[in-house]
Amino acid sequence: MSKQYSKDLTEGSILKNLISFSIPLLLGNILQVLYNTVDSIWVGRFIGSDALGAVSVSFPIIMILISLVMGITMATTVLVSQYAGAKNEDMVLKTVNNSLLLLGSAAIVVTIIGLIFSEKILLLMNTPPEILEYSTQYLNIFFFGLIFMFGYNVISSILRGLGDSKTPLRFLIVTTVLNLILDPFLIIGIGPFPQMGIRGAAVATLISQGISFMLALRHLDKQNHVISLKLKNLKFDKELTLQTIKIGLPAGIQQVVTSLGMVVLTSIINSFGADTIAAYGAASRLNQFAYMPAMSLGLAVSTLTGQSIGANKSENIKEIYKWGNVSATVITGITTIFVIVAPTLVLKLFTDDAQVLEIGSSILRIVGITYVPFALMFITNGILRGAGDTFPTMVFSIVSLWVIRVPLAKYLSSMDSLGSNGIWMAIAISSVLSLLMSQVYYATGRWKSKTLVKNNKLKEAEA
Repeated sequence: MSKQYSKDLTEGSILKNLISFSIPLLLGNILQVLYNTVDSIWVGRFIGSDALGAVSVSFPIIMILISLVMGITMATTVLVSQYAGAKNEDMVLKTVNNSLLLLGSAAIVVTIIGLIFSEKILLLMNTPPEILEYSTQYLNIFFFGLIFMFGYNVISSILRGLGDSKTPLRFLIVTTVLNLILDPFLIIGIGPFPQMGIRGAAVATLISQGISFMLALRHLDKQNHVISLKLKNLKFDKELTLQTIKIGLPAGIQQVVTSLGMVVLTSIINSFGADTIAAYGAASRLNQFAYMPAMSLGLAVSTLTGQSIGANKSENIKEIYKWGNVSATVITGITTIFVIVAPTLVLKLFTDDAQVLEIGSSILRIVGITYVPFALMFITNGILRGAGDTFPTMVFSIVSLWVIRVPLAKYLSSMDSLGSNGIWMAIAISSVLSLLMSQVYYATGRWKSKTLVKNNKLKEAEA
């Protein structure tokens, strides 16, 4: 190989590579949460509750779009990591250019559809008339920025596949800081900036994402010389496109199905009144932070697995699996102890209401017991995805959510002796069963046949 264009994660300490790769991913996840929270704070404070409601109504639509793009970007990471591990420069270059063209085309199509049907979609969602105009304005500007959001995400996935999780974090920091600065200037109109209201929040997001995308594009072209981006290279590769869709579509569907399932679960929770809704909202924020380290480790596991398979070092996979599980258990275990022993302490960050604190404490104690099993599921699924086998994880997610969690929550919560606690028990039970499904499938070894870069050592490595 003439140039070193990727970081080789198949050499050295597996544990060190896992931790060093996952820390930037974890920080990035935290920034994403803060990014969305800041938008809501500025809009709610300076425009009012109707505008805040408009952002909230728009969020499910945005999440579905993000879920779909996540599938393609995850597929890109798998493809790039395996070909980078195999030191196949030509296939890395083809994958990069094909993914950029694929996501760029998707962004254009979705933008056109979104601009035409945004108001109709909002009406189908029973959006109240008083916030319909706000919601439409916000969504339309958001759709204009899809090309930047899609572009940034695919470049981040390429860099992760090449073993670089730090550079995407730097670009995310740029986006977050720019959005934080631009929001008040464009929302309320400071100095030479016009007062744009809710449109200002959307424009701030568009500008910050656009600048971040351009910086990422320049980095990809200049720093990774083998990837040199040229218009003549931007052409569809039929086989790569089919591979990307085959890997990415199940992952995207999984995210969408999960989002829809959570909507149904929320409707069950809503039937127990305002205190339970408030308690679940606060507990969910804490649950989200509890899962973040494991989610980041799962992404790191996928990249290390992909590179190991590509480099014909499949003997690494047992070590990746072992240290991934150990790391997830230790980190998530500490969180588990904290929320079980002192749930009220963390919940008081959100409220002092005694009833809400009592319900929230029950949620954390019941769900907190299964933090570790849920974390281990991310590790197991990370191995499967790194090998390019994403269909089973989609099936496990659908079964866990729609066959187990939602029906069980409905049934258990209808029992007078359990009430809303039945919902939290259903969440806990489905988390454990989801892990068992993933581990049973991992043990069968069927995922070995799904790898894109074939080698003779994989079957022996996990035998």
